[in-house]
Amino acid sequence: MKSITDIQTLGELKKAGIQTRGIRSELRENLLQRLRSNAPLFPGIIGYDDTVIPDVERAILSMHHINLLGLRGQAKTRMARQLVDLLDEYIPIIDGSEVLDDPYAPISAYGKEKIAEMGDDTPVAWVHRSERYAEKLATPDVSIADLIGDIDPIKAANLKLSYADEGVVHYGMIPRSNRCIFVINEIPDLQARIQVALFNILEEGDVQIRGFKFRMPLDMMFVFTANPEDYTNRGSIITPLKDRIGSQILTHYPKTIDIAAEITAQESSSKVALEPAVIIPDIARKIVEQIGFEARESEFIDEKSGVSARLSISALENLHSTAERRMAMNGSSATSVRVLDFSGVIPAITGKVELVYEGEQEGAYIVAEDLIGRAIVKCFEEYFPKVDGLRRADEANPYLKVLNWFTAGNHIELMLEDPDRAFEKELDAVSGLREVVETYAPNKGKDAYYFYAEWVLHALAEGSKLNKERLDQSFYFQDLFQSMLGNDEEMQ
Repeated sequence: MKSITDIQTLGELKKAGIQTRGIRSELRENLLQRLRSNAPLFPGIIGYDDTVIPDVERAILSMHHINLLGLRGQAKTRMARQLVDLLDEYIPIIDGSEVLDDPYAPISAYGKEKIAEMGDDTPVAWVHRSERYAEKLATPDVSIADLIGDIDPIKAANLKLSYADEGVVHYGMIPRSNRCIFVINEIPDLQARIQVALFNILEEGDVQIRGFKFRMPLDMMFVFTANPEDYTNRGSIITPLKDRIGSQILTHYPKTIDIAAEITAQESSSKVALEPAVIIPDIARKIVEQIGFEARESEFIDEKSGVSARLSISALENLHSTAERRMAMNGSSATSVRVLDFSGVIPAITGKVELVYEGEQEGAYIVAEDLIGRAIVKCFEEYFPKVDGLRRADEANPYLKVLNWFTAGNHIELMLEDPDRAFEKELDAVSGLREVVETYAPNKGKDAYYFYAEWVLHALAEGSKLNKERLDQSFYFQDLFQSMLGNDEEMQ
């Protein structure tokens, strides 16, 4: 059977009865087919099923240009790139056309001349949908020549053409993206005078280059992305341009820990093959996600800047790598993540948050430690009784036996790089610890048990019931009162 791409001329195209359509009609009709078959529009995009995706679908059905407005790390560009899957697999163009001329309706001088000269013998080429996507990051140095085009004096000289001849025009990215999806990321960063140049393209669908008296009715789908922070910090989308964008769609961060964890698991597994010998208990993954949620609510972090989902992804990868490094150093065949390993997550946090003045005063490292501590406590209280507010004298204090063990002068030091057996031995020495874990988090298995047991100590320390001191390669736990006495003796 003859393939569609075997058609080589305009005459063969007509004989086969193949028609073309505008790109936004193409997207609309293909989306309707997908909706009727219940096929997902954005596979791999999690958490937007009831919010963002329906809005995008409505915009496509309305044949609108789209502006995706949201903070960083909200999958705006990924969604734009996946729109390519809604395009027809192949479209015909006049062979050699710089602007992907439709054989039935050419818009360039080259395309019109070819049709006039060769008629039905005009050669046809085929463009795959993967080649019908263009993307430009808006930066202050982007020029009209970059986007729209300009006169090319070298071309004029080589071809011996007058500057009045349309053949001297060098097309910019937008005309070359005719019949394509064109994405401009961070549109507020584009200078206002450049945004003005987009007016005609969006409304009338044409371009004008250096005063040439010609009209190129471009057939395009524009998708813009913008960060609300940009409206105040770097620039803005000028009002007439916003007025020409059919739909502005607000994106958002994951609304629940479970959705966030699903995103992180998907993204981390696609970036690096996590060593299966490193066991990451589900609760450790939950704490990773809670760090991101705590960061978005922290008084030390600029909420307008946002906290990208990349923080959680990088944090999970660092958590895994911290345990994997220890496993390799000890020559072990397997290990489980520890609460201690969250100290290795700090570098994944410090570079991904914008601190306000108070945060700068605290320092990025201290803020990161604070976020981890808050996440540890928040998740802890979903499984265990609250530590905050408990008094040692309370008869119902479930941690009394553990606290009394430390009060008796005992202490433990948990080393970051200790083999599993040495680590477990330290925790096994704490009287009452196993009883607490088995009461409130039973049947978790050996590896998860030691994570929960260590977690209890960290939570008691965060609740000021124990003293936790970070040493170079370890965490030292002891009775809070004894640690204060020790400090007094050192001062004397």
